Amino acid sequence: MKYVLSLVFFILTFLIPTSALAVECEGDPPSGVDKAAEIAEYINKCSQKINDLQGQQQTLKQVISTINSKINLTQAQINQTQSQINALEKEISVLSGVLETVNDSMNQLSAIYVARVRESYRRYRTNKMDIVFSSRSFGEMMEKIKYLNTLKARDQLILAELERSRLDYGQKKEDRVTKQKEVEKLKAKLLGQKKDLDSQQAEKQKILVITQNDERKFQSLLSQAKAELIAIESIIAGKGDETEVKDVSAGEVIAKVISGPSCNSGGEHLHFIVSKIITDPAPGQPNGSPQNPFSYLKSIDYENCSGSSCGSDNGDPFNPSGSWDWPLSSKIKFSQGWGETWAVRNTWVRNIYKFHNGLDFSGSNLDVKAVQPGRLFRGSYEGVSGCALKYVRVRHKEGGIDTFYLHVNYF
Repeated sequence: MKYVLSLVFFILTFLIPTSALAVECEGDPPSGVDKAAEIAEYINKCSQKINDLQGQQQTLKQVISTINSKINLTQAQINQTQSQINALEKEISVLSGVLETVNDSMNQLSAIYVARVRESYRRYRTNKMDIVFSSRSFGEMMEKIKYLNTLKARDQLILAELERSRLDYGQKKEDRVTKQKEVEKLKAKLLGQKKDLDSQQAEKQKILVITQNDERKFQSLLSQAKAELIAIESIIAGKGDETEVKDVSAGEVIAKVISGPSCNSGGEHLHFIVSKIITDPAPGQPNGSPQNPFSYLKSIDYENCSGSSCGSDNGDPFNPSGSWDWPLSSKIKFSQGWGETWAVRNTWVRNIYKFHNGLDFSGSNLDVKAVQPGRLFRGSYEGVSGCALKYVRVRHKEGGIDTFYLHVNYF
């Protein structure tokens, strides 16, 4: 259902309604390593403002204001990430200098004190008898022996300290490697944030172009999006006006995707639903339960356009694991997945639905094929929008399953 709202999806991508009591999130975000606290405070203000905007009436002016807040928030997050990178790189530079200096010093000290220890041991071994015969008394002899033992213990203590320093040096080297890895992760994060910012700025421009800054046109698009959601849910619930047609085989062409805009849809796509049949449903309850289509469809060549942009890293998972051929021919352009999708998590779409009940995609041509043999039905549903959403349904011969193919024309 990403294309359930396809005419307004670019609007919904960053749409959250606004409140007059929203926290201020204005002006250029602060930047710089020394502004970490200010950046964090700015991010908190923007996040709070966006949270305060939820649940209010949607207007075009409010949408633009919300997108501006999201742009400011993303720019502040970029500044924060860059600040963290700069701080870590500075720490790495300082740490590298310290390690080099400490290493040189330890090498020199080690050489000096190793020589001292060796000399002390040599003198202790060769002078034992001299100490005895050169001492005028037993007390003097004991003092000399005590002095030599003290020198030996001191040298050993210094060497132990040097060894501890070497261990500390090793730990600092590990710390430097860890910080370097953190920098690489932050740079990847920064790249993603910059892509999000570019996408947000582009979406703002799209809204202004498509709506022509006209509030009535904007409200019409929102109404259309809500109307399609109602229509799709009603079709799954068995409320569509259907005609039984014939038996069809797997791979047989059963319809064609509508080229261009259609009822409640602004773009060419197929909304594909797999539904488990519920025998004798309770009065007023749906007669089908939507299933994850990826559990039935096999692998296919595809382009993932379900995230912030085509080919982005934040798109919905594309993980088919079944045996069915797809209803459209490859290469598939995948625009929204199953379940809690990127659109649900990141856009105003979540204010309309929390769970996507099928897959949205287009193919290399308009032919729609049955994924399994069964009985073909042609249907439509005319809802509050006043237009009829066309679809076909195949009741499979096996497995107790219906498959729905929406936004299509019949032969």
